[in-house]
Amino acid sequence: MLVPESIQRELDELVEENRARCLWFLRPDFRPRTSAEILSVLRHIENHGDRAAFQRVAALRRWLSQHSSENSASS
Repeated sequence: MLVPESIQRELDELVEENRARCLWFLRPDFRPRTSAEILSVLRHIENHGDRAAFQRVAALRRWLSQHSSENSASS
């Protein structure tokens, strides 16, 4: 899945803000790029982050859901 720069930037910011609390086990330079990596990181933040992080994950999931549906419908 091709993620637009604005969404990727939002995801990278979310990862950095939640790295110590939710993603401490990942390499310090890790940035999720594949669909599997993105979904895994979002799940960890959703499960272990605070309420604000949970809401940001929900917004990113909505975007990903809408756009993954478009990609599968066109194939």
